Amino acid sequence: MLILSESEIRSLYSMDDAIVDMEKVLHTYENGNIQLPERTVLNFQEKQASALYMPSAIEPMGKSAVKVVTIFPGNTEKGKRTTQGMILLSDTDNGEHLACMEASYLTRVRTGAASGIATKWLARETASSVAVIGCGGMAEEQLLAVLTVRSIKQIYLYNRTKQRAKSFLEKISFLDPEFKGTVIIVDDPNHAISNADILICSTRSATPVFNGAFLRPGTHINGIGSYLPHMQEVDEETLNRCSKVVVDTLEGVMEEAGDFLVPIKAGRWDFSFIHGELSQLPTRIIEGRETEEEITFFKSVGIAYFDLAVAAAVYEKAKRVGIGTEVKL
Repeated sequence: MLILSESEIRSLYSMDDAIVDMEKVLHTYENGNIQLPERTVLNFQEKQASALYMPSAIEPMGKSAVKVVTIFPGNTEKGKRTTQGMILLSDTDNGEHLACMEASYLTRVRTGAASGIATKWLARETASSVAVIGCGGMAEEQLLAVLTVRSIKQIYLYNRTKQRAKSFLEKISFLDPEFKGTVIIVDDPNHAISNADILICSTRSATPVFNGAFLRPGTHINGIGSYLPHMQEVDEETLNRCSKVVVDTLEGVMEEAGDFLVPIKAGRWDFSFIHGELSQLPTRIIEGRETEEEITFFKSVGIAYFDLAVAAAVYEKAKRVGIGTEVKL
């Protein structure tokens, strides 16, 4: 079995790689060649923490995987990571367990790549400014993906704890050494979104983090922070102003996306308003952006075959270049 650490994965796998690999697997998903059992979530209420178990198999690829991710927000105070994960990759031809790899970085990369693909199809081609609402670890690859697919000149940062926004600012030059634009930290999220062409929402908030009335025409939103039924980053005003709402999978958001479930429970929204799934954009089943003025929203709660796609690609590349540690179990 090949063991791969985060530093080893970072050394050989980029956001550009992930976007290419993710677009390929979106076509496979549309062809119905992926097994995708429902994920299992264990909640630890006292710690406001959770553990997620996500299996999947892509038989044309000859690979299956199980990812385990733990999310413990209180770890920040202990100097530990809030999100930790591992992926076990197996061969579907002979059952051999091929690799065990650190998954926290890969989770951020595949989630960023999904938003990057959505941004490529839904954001205005001339988009030049982005607002980041929530400056935690997941936001890093979200921003990198947007910088990969659009020429960004201005970045607005907002975080409830301002120091985290300041720390995030210092990381931007490492995320994208080519970025030469300006970065502005703001005290009001509505100020950030009123100046942005693209909005990244990456928080664990249980209540909306901005007022949708401040969105300007033509904005594209990537919402990836609220992944449980009680969480809600995006308000009803935003949903009602969006002409296209695209999701990673309908099944996933119908179970877990509080951004939709909260207003649906109140009788003020409906899943029938969803334009389609992410896989239907590159396969041209649904239209992407059609006008300069429309507001678009991509909602992702995460899906296991995204993890398998990047894990399999990392494994193949690691074998080719000789990175990782081989162990016998």
